Amino acid sequence: MGHTVREIADSIGARAEGDLDLVITRAAEPASAGPDDLAMASTPKYAEMLAQGQARAAMLWPGADWQSMGLRAAILPDRPRFAMSGLTRMLDQGQGFATGIHPAAIIDDTAELGEGVSVGPLAVISAGARIGAGSVIGPQCFIGRDARLGPDCFLREQVSIGARVQIGARFIAQPGVRIGGDGFSFVTPEPSAVENARKTLGDQGDAKPQAWARIHSLGSVTIGDDVEIGMNTTVDSGTIRDTRIGNGTKLDSQIQIGHNVVVGNDTLICAQVGVAGSSVIGNNVVLGGQSGVSDNIFIGDRVILGAATKALSNVPAYRTMLGYPATQMENQMEIYKALRRLPRLLRDVAALRKMVSKSSQDG
Repeated sequence: MGHTVREIADSIGARAEGDLDLVITRAAEPASAGPDDLAMASTPKYAEMLAQGQARAAMLWPGADWQSMGLRAAILPDRPRFAMSGLTRMLDQGQGFATGIHPAAIIDDTAELGEGVSVGPLAVISAGARIGAGSVIGPQCFIGRDARLGPDCFLREQVSIGARVQIGARFIAQPGVRIGGDGFSFVTPEPSAVENARKTLGDQGDAKPQAWARIHSLGSVTIGDDVEIGMNTTVDSGTIRDTRIGNGTKLDSQIQIGHNVVVGNDTLICAQVGVAGSSVIGNNVVLGGQSGVSDNIFIGDRVILGAATKALSNVPAYRTMLGYPATQMENQMEIYKALRRLPRLLRDVAALRKMVSKSSQDG
């Protein structure tokens, strides 16, 4: 089932020109687009590839000369990349999960399911759990005791939600998400070598080897509205209080959020990020892929950590950081430039030393 160019443009609030009754069945890259596809050519660079495909309609940029590209219609949003959000939502065919409760699902008698909830095969919903109206619990999901999910949540297959986890509305979890496991928290009877090294910045002292005693997680996890979490990401329960993730925050795949961490609203955390226990991440923060945040520090509002950056101490609001350890990006770039010049500088120093040495010998 397709949509006309007019329907798509109206849905995303964009201007459209040409044959607005053309029916579009899917989106495609320009070079591989067929006659019923909408070619995604949001920049002149991508538009150059239209000639390799068969698209009759394309999403372009404001003011694009679509007729010279051999098209019959064009959608011209003010911000093409943002328009892709509405377009992909409109064309998304979903996962095909069936409605209703699958007979192979296991639901405790004390669990409460809102109107229109879908539960897939081999899903388990534990005692006291509450699932909001319109939510989808995919195949092989687990919902722990007394957990709460708001309305219109969507859990893909094999998602685990631990006991007493609280989740708001419109939560999306991709396959393999694990929420509410115990935190990584252990202690020794006497101060350990690690504690000494941390205090002295290196000296382990005379601490003896000791066994580690487990600190149990009495807290859980609280997640706000409109949060999305990617594949195989884990969020640990808090030790005493809950680990918290704010409204509108998006987590990519393979992320670890430690116990007691607080993440603010509308923060973006990219793949393979690690946030150690008891750290506080502000609002509208961006943590680039493979970046890391040490424990018990704060990252201020609107901070950006570039890819692979490691924050070992507090970062004030509005900073853009890069490197290991993290420094302000402009400083890090100067350091990087200096490192690239270092081999030449060493050669120059060696040559000067040789000249000085020869001069001393001649004298």
